[in-house]
Amino acid sequence: MKALIHHRSLRQRLSWWLALQSFAGLGLVCLAVYLVTEFNFRDRQEETLAQKENVIRHLLVEGTEHRESEALAHKLDDFLVGHGDLSLEVSLADGTVLYAHTRNQNAQTVWRQRKFEVAQVAGPASPALHVQLSLDIQTDNQLLHRLALTLLVAAIGGAIVVSLGGFSLVKLGLAPVRRLAGQTRALSVDSLHQRLDGDEQPLELVPLIDQFNALLARIEKAYSQMAGFNADVAHELCTPLATLIANNELALRRPEQADMREVLASNLEELHRLTGIVNDMLFLSQADRGVGARRVPVSSLASVAVDVLDYHEAALAEAGLTAKVVGDAHGAFDVPLLRRALSNLLGNATRYARNGSIVQVNFRTVDEDRVLISVSNCGDSIDPEILPHLFDRFFRADPARSHGQSNHGLGLAIVGAIARMHQGKPVAWSESGVTSVGLEIRAQ
Repeated sequence: MKALIHHRSLRQRLSWWLALQSFAGLGLVCLAVYLVTEFNFRDRQEETLAQKENVIRHLLVEGTEHRESEALAHKLDDFLVGHGDLSLEVSLADGTVLYAHTRNQNAQTVWRQRKFEVAQVAGPASPALHVQLSLDIQTDNQLLHRLALTLLVAAIGGAIVVSLGGFSLVKLGLAPVRRLAGQTRALSVDSLHQRLDGDEQPLELVPLIDQFNALLARIEKAYSQMAGFNADVAHELCTPLATLIANNELALRRPEQADMREVLASNLEELHRLTGIVNDMLFLSQADRGVGARRVPVSSLASVAVDVLDYHEAALAEAGLTAKVVGDAHGAFDVPLLRRALSNLLGNATRYARNGSIVQVNFRTVDEDRVLISVSNCGDSIDPEILPHLFDRFFRADPARSHGQSNHGLGLAIVGAIARMHQGKPVAWSESGVTSVGLEIRAQ
């Protein structure tokens, strides 16, 4: 039993990521604002304490001789007037408090303190004064607390607002994908000729649409070829089957007039033809499934071609043709497959070559690991529009099928399959009355 696959929504994922990024971005901004504000408060507090320290030092130095008098206390009281956030304590080294001002202190008070010593001018033997200056920072702390809460609420609220807007924007941004899905949903076997419309689609979807349209074109071509292949198979099989049926019916209706040897010979010929068609179709099927060539080292392809020419010597002589091998090549090949390809190419050239001309089997090394094998014949030039279809199954350049009894249109298709089994491709060109058909394959 297959486990259920839960597909996560792209819209939800984008929306959540946008929400998290918004919260993180706003949070970092708010944190930066809070830290800068706190630093400014701390810096201002330290600056205030430094200024007050200088003033207190000046007052204490002037009032050293009168430190036990009311005049010193009066000066310090006058200094602290209007500074409700300051507290001051002056004492000797033994802990004796000379002056203390802490009337503003309460349970919520938070102090930032500064301790320093003031030397007396009476002489080095005189004890120094110990001063503790305190600044009440409760108001600043409360302000920072309110600022922190405000920034936190702003970050959360901003993230929520951005997320809601992002959800809508993501939904709107994915609308072209939904329209594209609607177009693909409308496609069927009967409408493979249609293509996806990418005119109003975003730039990011255009490569996907182009690739999908190219895939549709390949599927349409393959489907058309399959339909044509079925029709061609039916046509090719009908002819020998009809001949077999007619011969047998005639022999059964008039047994006294039938020559059974002739009937059997004719039936055997048609059965061989059927077997050839079926075997060729099986070979092409195996090639389509990715069966590769069984390579063995070959020192000379020209010698392989000579053997094939010897086999076709009678057919070439009957057609008034001569043949020769031009060039040579070596490498690792499937020799039986190459013999079959050369035989098909020579048979094709023999059928269409001009009487008295020369058929050439050409071998040429294209680069370090590729070899071009072609068979050239002199005759009528082939229309450039027909050349790409020469290797299609059951394709015949002659619509009249003048060679239909001896050729069922799979010879060059097999050549193309053998080329692909050698990691190559079939090739064909025709100009100035010379037609060359062959295959370009890897040599190793």
